[in-house]
Amino acid sequence: MAFWKFTALRLGIVAVIFVICMWLGVGLIFSALVAAVAGWCITYLFFREMRDAASESLRHRFSGKAAPLRTSTEISDAMAEDEAVDRYGELRVDADRKPKDTKPEDKPTAD
Repeated sequence: MAFWKFTALRLGIVAVIFVICMWLGVGLIFSALVAAVAGWCITYLFFREMRDAASESLRHRFSGKAAPLRTSTEISDAMAEDEAVDRYGELRVDADRKPKDTKPEDKPTAD
């Protein structure tokens, strides 16, 4: 969460400076450059604690020690698979593979 807060702060500062530069008539490209550099400088000088918290959260996420992010659908699927294995014993659940297409002659016909 710290990363997203810091990113939103930095983007907000860049946007404000960009709008001010455009209002002053500096030009599109020069306004973008000034806004990016000034946004970086302001957040670097005045928001050290937020920056450190953001970098710590990124370090933790990519260190391999963080819990994997799972959606509610993935969690409910995993719980259903676990329940099926518990109920039916030796059951193989392989959701990563596509089912094989059956040949037309193998399909039952309605006579």
